[in-house]
Amino acid sequence: MGIPAPFFLYMITLPIPEGKKIYCISDMHLGFPNAAESRIREHQLIAWMDQISADASDLFLVGDIFDFWFEYKLVVPKGFIRFFGKLASLADSGVRIHVFVGNHDLWMNDYLSEECNAQIYRTLTDFEFQFTNHVTRVCIGHGDGIGPGDYGYKFLKEVFLNPLAQFLFRYLHPDFGVRLAHLWSGTRKTAAIKNGEVLFNPETDYIVLAIQERLLADQSSQKGIQAYICGHRHHAINLPLAIGVSYYNLGDWFSPDFKQAYVLQISEAGFDFVKFQPFC
Repeated sequence: MGIPAPFFLYMITLPIPEGKKIYCISDMHLGFPNAAESRIREHQLIAWMDQISADASDLFLVGDIFDFWFEYKLVVPKGFIRFFGKLASLADSGVRIHVFVGNHDLWMNDYLSEECNAQIYRTLTDFEFQFTNHVTRVCIGHGDGIGPGDYGYKFLKEVFLNPLAQFLFRYLHPDFGVRLAHLWSGTRKTAAIKNGEVLFNPETDYIVLAIQERLLADQSSQKGIQAYICGHRHHAINLPLAIGVSYYNLGDWFSPDFKQAYVLQISEAGFDFVKFQPFC
């Protein structure tokens, strides 16, 4: 067929039933800034999941579902039961669930794969969606730790992923460990919200720089990637990179009034980047 070998070596193929769509969202940060406000966001998320259940073939959660997540051997953090129930219901109805590990849920292991049949990904991953009349190829990943700069986070990520660090954290009592993690995470995001939005600059944004480098490599190997889809930056972005190729950042669900909450829909007709409209 003349298809280069990298398609088979590095691309996950997913057949999409006729009339079905792929949905991508990111950075819900359930648990932030407190249980009451997180519950409001969780209800909105569940209502949206109800809405897409009729025509979704695949749901991609592109990192930072939770503001903090750690899987002890026999314990997971308290809360989010409505979200878990809806996710399991979608999986039971035949929707394929894809979960990308983000920087706030680095310590995700097999809980969601066992309970919701989710596929877990930890790096940028290429997919081929096989629609009835054509294929769509995309690259998806949370986006943390790629590109130049951000060396402080890259160092912390190596520490957090170190087996010794995970072993030591596991032996903190969960009441203390989870509270400590939420305090550290919440303080950083609250400060960022108070300081106001940092304007998006494609010439300096480290995810964009990394994606542009990857695009050159993908074009040289004729992969045919049409979209690069990330989260992490909390900016909703649709940036053309080349003819027929775009970079999407999915924003977040915790910015005031959901102003950065976007959904990427992928269907036979193409890509549709839609602002989330809160339910009444």
